This record gives sequence, C-alpha cells and structure tokens, in this order.
Amino acid sequence: MSTELSKSIQYLKSIGPKRAESFSQIGINTIKDLLYYFPSRYLDRTNILKSIDVLKYVINGFDGEITIIGKVVESETIYANKKNIFKVKLKDSTGFFECVWFQGSKYFKDVFNEGQYFAISSKPVLTRYGHLQFVHPDFDRISEIESQEFLNTGKIIPFYRLPKQLRQSNIGDFSLRKIIQSAINSYSNYLEETLPNRLIEKHNFLPINQTIKNLHFPENYEMLNSAKKRIKYEEIFYFECLVAQNKFYKIDKEFTSPFKVKTSLVKDFLSTLSFELTKSQLNVLSEIRKDLESNKPMNRLLQGDVGSGKTIVALISMLFAIDNNSQCAFLVPTEILADQHFKTISRFLNKFNIKIELFISSVSKSNKAKIIDSIKNGETKIVIGTHALLEDNIEFNNLGLIVIDEQHRFGVLQRYKLVSKGNSPNILIMTATPIPRTLSMTIYGDLDVSIIDEMPKNRKPIKTILRGENKLPDIFNFILQKNKDGYQAFIVYPLVEESEKIELKAATTYYEEIKNNFLPSLKIGLIHGKLSWQEKEKVMFDFANKLYDVLVSTTVIEVGIDIPDANIIVINDAERFGLSQLHQLRGRVGRSDKQAYCILVTKNELALKSNNINYNFEYLSSSEIEKHKAAIRLNAMIKYSSGFDLAEIDFKLRGPGNIFGTEQSGIPNFRYINLVEDVEIITKAKEDAFHIINEDKFLLNHSNTIIKNILEKNYSSQKIFSSIA
Repeated sequence: MSTELSKSIQYLKSIGPKRAESFSQIGINTIKDLLYYFPSRYLDRTNILKSIDVLKYVINGFDGEITIIGKVVESETIYANKKNIFKVKLKDSTGFFECVWFQGSKYFKDVFNEGQYFAISSKPVLTRYGHLQFVHPDFDRISEIESQEFLNTGKIIPFYRLPKQLRQSNIGDFSLRKIIQSAINSYSNYLEETLPNRLIEKHNFLPINQTIKNLHFPENYEMLNSAKKRIKYEEIFYFECLVAQNKFYKIDKEFTSPFKVKTSLVKDFLSTLSFELTKSQLNVLSEIRKDLESNKPMNRLLQGDVGSGKTIVALISMLFAIDNNSQCAFLVPTEILADQHFKTISRFLNKFNIKIELFISSVSKSNKAKIIDSIKNGETKIVIGTHALLEDNIEFNNLGLIVIDEQHRFGVLQRYKLVSKGNSPNILIMTATPIPRTLSMTIYGDLDVSIIDEMPKNRKPIKTILRGENKLPDIFNFILQKNKDGYQAFIVYPLVEESEKIELKAATTYYEEIKNNFLPSLKIGLIHGKLSWQEKEKVMFDFANKLYDVLVSTTVIEVGIDIPDANIIVINDAERFGLSQLHQLRGRVGRSDKQAYCILVTKNELALKSNNINYNFEYLSSSEIEKHKAAIRLNAMIKYSSGFDLAEIDFKLRGPGNIFGTEQSGIPNFRYINLVEDVEIITKAKEDAFHIINEDKFLLNHSNTIIKNILEKNYSSQKIFSSIA
C-alpha cells in the first residue's frame, strides 16, 4: 500500500487526533480505510419534484412515493388524543408542504431546526384543508449548498452510515461528505490497481481510482453502476480464487488408494432391500462410485429433500469403502440423530458381519475405551458419532470415507480435524437443507455436487393447508376422525414454556389443554428440547409403537425417526418459523403410502392474506418484501413441495447467513456482492478465477502477480472454505 494511503486519518482536514479516535472505533484508521467507507445509499435526482408539481399529481390521483427538497420554516408539537403530534412546515421555491409524526415528537423536535434543508421521501396526501402532507416520511438532512447544487445540476448526493461514535464527535452527514470529498481529491490517485489489466479490459471495468471516486461522488448513474459492478466483481473474484485453489489443492494431493469392486458385498446388500432405489439415487451412486474408483479423493456434496433417501446412498458408499478394507466415519450434529442413524444402519446390516459403533458423549467411560480400541485396531468398520468423534484420543486404523450429515453445523476446523485422522480420505457431505443455486455455486464451488431430486415411488405429495386460529376446533376434529383410520399426529408449538415477551403458544401449557379439553379421548404425548436425548428417544419410540395418538412437541422433531402412521402435522404460529424449518417439520410426515397432511396455523387475518397473496420478487421492492415476509413464506409452503424451490425463496427473503443460522457455515460476510441478485457477476468472476487457477495454481506467472499479492495480503489468514481446507 502507498505510504500516503497508510497515513493516519488524523492528518486529514477537519479530523485531528480526537475525531480520529472516533473513526478508529468503527475500523477506520488510515486514509485508505476512509476511501473504502462507501455510501449506503444515494439521493436519486430522478424522483425529485417541486411542491406545486406534487400537488397536481396528488389531485390527479397519484398514489406513489416521491422525494421533495425543502427548507424548514417552522415546527410545533400538538397534544391531541392523548398523544404528542409533531408537525414541521417546509417550503421550496414553489410553495409549502408539511410533515407529521404521531410518535417520537421529542426526537423530531431536536432534528428539524428552522433554516435547515431536508430531502423528504414518502407518499404525499392532501389534508382536509388542502395542504400537501407527508406522514412519517423518510428524510435526509442536506446543506443549503447541496440543495442548490442538487436541484440545479442534478448532482447525486451520497449518504453514509453514521454510527454513534461519529455522531458523538459532531460528525454529521454533511461534514462526513466534506471529509471524504477532501480525501478523494487528495489521495485517490495514490490507489494501486487491484485487478490485472486483462480482466479490466475484458469486462470494460473502470480503473480502481475512478471506481472509488464514482462510488462516493458519481458523475452520473451510469458511472455509479459501473463502479458498483467493478467492486462487486473484485470481491467475489478473489473469494472464487480461494475456492479454486482449495479445489485444485485437494485434486493434486497425493492419493494412491483408489477403491475397486472386490466382492459382491454391495450387490448382496441391495438384494436384501424391500424396496427399489429411485433413478435419482442410482445416478448419484454412479457419480460417487466414479469418484471412489478414481485416483483422486472424493469431495462431494449430496443434496436431497427430507425423506429422499440420502442415508441409504451414504450406507452403500460406506459398503464400497468397507469392501476395500477401509473404515468409515459418520459425523452428525446431535446425539438423537446419531442414535437414529446407528439404529437404522444396524438394522440394514443385520445380516452382514460388519462391526458398527455409536460414539457419543453420553456413552459410558468403560464402553468408550472399548470402542476407541476397536476403532484403532480396525475392527470397527463404521463409527457413527457427534463432535465426540473429533477427540484427540480417537485414532483410526485406515479411515477411507467420511460422511458428514448437515455439514453446515460443523466449523471448518472441526471438519479438518476429522479429515486429519486419515490419509486423504474420501468425503461425502450430506444436507437436507437444499442450497440455492447461487450459494452452491459460490460457497460450495470446490465441491462436486449430487442431487437426489426424486422421492420414493410409493410416496404421495403432502397436502399443505393454511388455516386461521379460528379453525382450530375443526382441525382437532379432523385429527379425531383420521385417528379412526390409524392416523397419528404431531402438534408443534414454537416454545417450551410461556414467554411474557412473546405471546406464542407453549408446548407444555397446550399439552395439558389438548389432553384435557380438545382431544380427551386420545393418548397424548409430549416432547421438547429440555428433555435429555435418551428421554426424547423414548418418547419418539413410544409414539412409533402407538402408545400415543398425538405427540405435542417443539421443533426437536425437526430431525427424528420415521413413523409411518404419523401423517398429520399441525404447526402453530407458523409465521414464526423460517421456510427451511417449516419444510423440515413437514418432512416428519408422509413416510408411507398414506396421504399426509401439513396444517399451518396462524393469525386469522394473516391466513386470509397468505392464501390470497400473489408475489413476484422481480416487481416487489425490498420494503414490500420486508412488509410481507410472513405472508410470502406461508404462501410458498402451500405453493411448493420441493425444498429446492423453497430454498430459493428463503434465500431471497433472508440472505445466505440466516439460512443455516450459524457463523460456522463458511459463508463470508460479503460487503458488496449480493448473492441473490448478482448472479451474472458471480458467474463471470467464478469462470475467470477457476480458469486462472487451473492454468497457474500457485500464481507464479508474472501476469498473475497482482492476484497473488492481493490474496497473500488480504486473505491469507481467512478460513472461508466451504468444505475441508
């Protein structure tokens, strides 16, 4: 970095040591840091109107949102209907208009001072006196100079996030813009290029100094969009370089033990199955077999909806490894899921002499010692466990295949620890949380991806119904009637106990009410997260054995054993759940050839709205999406049965970080690129990165010096790989 750009910002005009401390608290220490502190939004000249024009539009029935600039003339606080109402009167060159707030009068009284200029954005209305009014508008304070420049020249005004640390140093919108403008004028030409010339020419990008200038003070919207495109491309390009290096590093690792079909083990196992594998499962197995037979370690992601048959695919893959004298480790996130997989796989292999062990923290010390010895000497062929498998005292004799279930729940270092217990073992990562295409392409670009997109042949699509709370008596009656046909039901609530802060139904409270009042003739069970995993397991097995007709639960049943007769699930306060969680819960039913039902229950008005909403993300603004999120989610559950369709919608609603709900997912905190909207930029950046790394893995060519330097300088310490680094 240029010595000029590495200077402390205290030497900039209007800052000094004291204000520099405030900037430091938000991560801005050098001049370069300040140059890369970009606006969060811009004031759009295209929507600016004069008050006289707005008045004409409103009279003619205009119902949209506009922006208007005015000078504060006067303000007043009026007490009416037991509330303080704040009004401010503004004027522009053609007339007057007013803004009104029915809450927060004390705050707004300090904000709007006579003589100040504001850009007001909102939907205009006419009062009964014919005044032009904006109710609870968005607003931005601008200077008189900016107001004149904006109106006369069509200047684009940037707005920056103003954290409290800056506000406490008396730095406002206008003063921050002046500080950054001064820095841009004096120092932007010291910026060194951060992309090779061939990429800049290929994509017709602005040079880096022009990019930075136009991100702060764009000449016009065309230049602003060009600058945004360049900075987004650069961010995702360098991430994709890391992903590509990660992939090719794995491919180039020494690996001299490809698997071969040696006996009839897999064939004999397939002959014991009481069902036929789907075409999709067979295709995936073919892909996995090719990986295992190659002289490179497998690194494959297996996606499949709830109930699509991923476990049987993983088991057959493990048999392939066992046939080659290798051991298999099956890593899962929870003890109840580990126990379920252990019982399922043990049942499938009961006719085969294959030693399987369950290794979880609750196993007794004496049993643990025996299992550890059995793993070390190679006697155990399949070990299924949780984080306990990562303990240092677990040593494998010949670890050849690792299966990781719901891999996003494990951090990169945890996964690496298990991999290090073998000599370049094959890796099969499974998820029942479908991964949106752009996320898969970006974050999981170093993995080969297989998808099971077909359900078992005897499965009927689950009927999903949305009802208001006023229909609960009918729903309970439906459960009673279906119970005569052998149906069992889950009734799910979001909380274990009542919360005073959130008025949601609680499992423990409603369990008593359902048992005593709504379904007194049925046998009712209860399961929730405060039970130990053994207690949960007992309840689930009792339910499976028909000791209960109805199981009242929290979301702990999101992952659980298959219960063929449990074909009704009622999800209360459905608006409180995310789409992927709703889909996972729905997957608890429909595990047989019977018709299954998922009944979502929500507030009456939301149910009515959700059943009738017709959304299209291309035409909905971000504020509209935010406003209708709950209705969009519930409507999507009715409309789509595929987890992959729902994942795309969830991705658009919540973004990548919240889908998995964990910082361990390997998803970096991108500052500029939008993984939902910027598909075209991501695709180009990935193609460029993979092409460059494929041809020059260690970036030794002179033409790649910039890329190598940027990676070493900015990314060498970041562990952001999706799979095993």
